Amino acid sequence: MATNSRIEWTEATWNPVTGCTKISAGCAHCYAERMARRLQAMGNPKYRNGFAVTLHPDTLEQPLQWRKPRMIFVNSMSDLFHERVPLEFIRRVFEVMEASHWHTFQVLTKRSARLAELAPLLEWPPNVWMGVSVESADYTFRIDHLRRVPAAVRFLSLEPLLGPIPGLNLDGIGWVIVGGESGPGARPLRESWVLEIRDLCVESRVPFFFKQWGGVHKKRNGRLLEERTWDQFPQREAAPSPSWIFERPAVEHGNVVAAA
Repeated sequence: MATNSRIEWTEATWNPVTGCTKISAGCAHCYAERMARRLQAMGNPKYRNGFAVTLHPDTLEQPLQWRKPRMIFVNSMSDLFHERVPLEFIRRVFEVMEASHWHTFQVLTKRSARLAELAPLLEWPPNVWMGVSVESADYTFRIDHLRRVPAAVRFLSLEPLLGPIPGLNLDGIGWVIVGGESGPGARPLRESWVLEIRDLCVESRVPFFFKQWGGVHKKRNGRLLEERTWDQFPQREAAPSPSWIFERPAVEHGNVVAAA
């Protein structure tokens, strides 16, 4: 349940919860659902319930066993703030993240209203980054909810980007990820949508990460934007692990990045 990741903007995944339900346009071709069904068919016991929301308390302490500091995407196969995940379980996840202070945890949700509701009831250690998914201008209200969260880094995942987001407000946002949809039925991503967001990030000095163009053949389409990659990350403080110190560079490909 905790593995090295091929997701470009993280290093590992940790799934104390699996399964989800669709709530908006970006969920239509969910990669996690396809993967969960495949793992269920293969007999993986963690996916015995397919893509139904399932808690896995036996995995809660896994990050504590990882001595090497990592950037960890929490619940790549679910949504921690799904209404079927009890507050007490969310608190336990946050306790583990705080105890695993040498890691950086990236939490991403579409349930921004519940996030804003529960945020005052949670402890927010500096190694927890909180983000919301926004696939089009119809869902920018999630960003307003995110601004109410006292996370050290608040970030946006504009993936799959399904349309332009004019007037995007980056106040209080410390990182922006953009990507196209991939896999069967992938909807197209237009360069003009990406460039508008990239230019706003450069102007606002917000780190910008372009993940992929996507499509049915995402590897063929690559991730170059105007003949270069954009792999910017927020700055973060190095934290000692039980044995040594690790810090991922905050400046990549000559890009100056700044934390919000």
